[in-house]
Amino acid sequence: MSDDQAPEVSGSRRDRREDGRPEQARPRDRTGRPLPYGTTDVPLTEQHEPTDVEHALALGVDLWGQERYFEAHECLEYVWHAAPVDDPDLWQGVIQIAVAGVHLQRDNPGGARPLLERAAKRLSRYPEVHRGIDVAGALARCRRLIDALDDRADPATLDVGGFPATPQGAWFPPDPTALAPPDHPSPLVDEPTWLTAGQPRRARERDEG
Repeated sequence: MSDDQAPEVSGSRRDRREDGRPEQARPRDRTGRPLPYGTTDVPLTEQHEPTDVEHALALGVDLWGQERYFEAHECLEYVWHAAPVDDPDLWQGVIQIAVAGVHLQRDNPGGARPLLERAAKRLSRYPEVHRGIDVAGALARCRRLIDALDDRADPATLDVGGFPATPQGAWFPPDPTALAPPDHPSPLVDEPTWLTAGQPRRARERDEG
């Protein structure tokens, strides 16, 4: 969970789900900032409930295109969590560009710049195109925005641009060896797939090293 998603506590009151788990029920503006209860006079963040990973990816792309970066990153986290062991840095890098967009919308260049740096570091581990993501273009975008921020550009004049996909579109593979999208929906997961899948490999690497 990113800092932008951390639950808010107001005094001793804390919003909770039916199962008792904490939940942020206060309305948020389109950049994810919590607002007073009952606020209705500004565009609000909407809750999205994807049915599968491909649906989450499609929602993320669509919301990104509307410059609703906070909502886009929340949807794309479903994709990140379901990613096979070779791909989590790809999707996390894309998500970090979206969150950098949130910080630019909030006039917070100091929050945007490190996210762009981390996104570039993660994405640089992949080929120029991977899973339909235009990695080379995304890297160039990160560097351009970092340079602009270093030159003290006004965040209001900067934009992370459209979703960094090739014309053919981004796609999700549950299988790291896949060369094409799956022919059936990929289920959402509660825990990151790559976290548990990577444990045997990391243990084997330790034994061999």
